[in-house]
Amino acid sequence: MDKTYVTKQEDIKREWYVVDATGQTLGRLAAQVASRLRGKHRPIYSPAVDAGDYVIVINAEKIRVTGRKLDQKIYYRYSGYPGGLKQITLRDLLKKHPVRAIEHAVRGMLPKNRVGRKMFKKLKVYAGPQHPHQAQQPRPLELE
Repeated sequence: MDKTYVTKQEDIKREWYVVDATGQTLGRLAAQVASRLRGKHRPIYSPAVDAGDYVIVINAEKIRVTGRKLDQKIYYRYSGYPGGLKQITLRDLLKKHPVRAIEHAVRGMLPKNRVGRKMFKKLKVYAGPQHPHQAQQPRPLELE
């Protein structure tokens, strides 16, 4: 009888990847980055274990969206106080904080528990082409 394999933290070898978001569609980019963060590309994938890699996204300000999402997609945040509901369109968010659009999209595709929060910490997003992770020798990741 074969034993069931259980993924352990010491079995996981994490890689660093860099993704250029120039001209990429926001949702498609986020889906592939989230899959890489979760570790679904590995044969030792287990939903309860963080087996994913580190992903660096550069040029976040140059992402692309389809349709009329720039003006119709609205991000909300609530302070908890009366009258504290704030809203911002995707166009304004990309002008002020382009990093947050990608972070928000990827976070929504990760599990909503402590494993998902741990996975999200491995995502590094930068608005421009420079990043401070050269020492980790990230490999370029080609997205489909």
